[in-house]
Amino acid sequence: MIRMKHLALWAAPVAVAMVTSTSAFAFEPGSTECIAPAGAGGGWDMTCRLVGKTLQDLKLIPGSMQVTNKAGGGGGAAYAEVINKRNNDSNLIIAASTSTATRLGQNAYPGNTMDQVKWLASVGADYGMVAVAADSPYNTLPELMAKVKSDPTAISFAGGSAVGGWDHLKVLIAARKSGISNVRSVKYVAFDGGGEAVTQLLAGKIQAFTGDISEAKGFVDAGKIKVLAVLAPERLGGDFAKFPTAKEQGLDAVGANWRGFYVPGGMSQDAYNFWVKSVGTVYDSKEWKAIMAKNGMAPLNLRGEAFQKYVKESVAEINALSKEIGIVK
Repeated sequence: MIRMKHLALWAAPVAVAMVTSTSAFAFEPGSTECIAPAGAGGGWDMTCRLVGKTLQDLKLIPGSMQVTNKAGGGGGAAYAEVINKRNNDSNLIIAASTSTATRLGQNAYPGNTMDQVKWLASVGADYGMVAVAADSPYNTLPELMAKVKSDPTAISFAGGSAVGGWDHLKVLIAARKSGISNVRSVKYVAFDGGGEAVTQLLAGKIQAFTGDISEAKGFVDAGKIKVLAVLAPERLGGDFAKFPTAKEQGLDAVGANWRGFYVPGGMSQDAYNFWVKSVGTVYDSKEWKAIMAKNGMAPLNLRGEAFQKYVKESVAEINALSKEIGIVK
């Protein structure tokens, strides 16, 4: 019950807590930077680049925003660097997602906790999906899961999060809904980012890819992979309407990955307020609405204290879910 209640919450539009001050900010951004805690091509990288470009287009920052890819530890390398080396950097934002909350909920960033940084805002949510190579013999999620059930060694799933991370948990949720009682028998291979995971899928080294629908779209358009199921309660709209859901295939598996940002814990309150307002302006813009539609992102609009509270509750819920399936003791 915890799992489905929590996943449904992630997918739902939420009331907004905004910074209400209309006075000019004492903080003026300089050379701004966004850290994507994984290699190029994955969801964190996409979040940095799309939001950074929109901030520039709306003239909310001077010039362009530098994007730095820092892979390692499922986001842990970037998290530790921000806390230990860049705690007072007021020009820095860092891409985060449900994967970040998952790792924090599993105590997977050694010595670090969620309250060592400030949580900024969400910019939407991606629904999860399961895909295979375009020439795979599997055409539905039940077919793939039936093979896993009969021969767990035959199918390896790949994702852009570590073992026990959100991409892994999505597979286990789908496995449970498929009647696989021993979810630990499901093979999962971790990579630093969705782009690398898809590369391994196309190379034939693994048989299935789990990630978010926005990560898969470019590869689908190129004819390289096929999406077996989107983990959404109903079909998405626009270009994503062609992809079937797990639910319509008889598997009641739902999972959404929120996307947003945190900032260094030592950032001044005025700088924090600036970034909350600026990212909120991006979310409210017609430009961002078009980006959300193009990339299959669902609404999730949380800012400042409301987002801080949301992440705290998410981390606690993920901790409980992970204990349930034996990932956390």
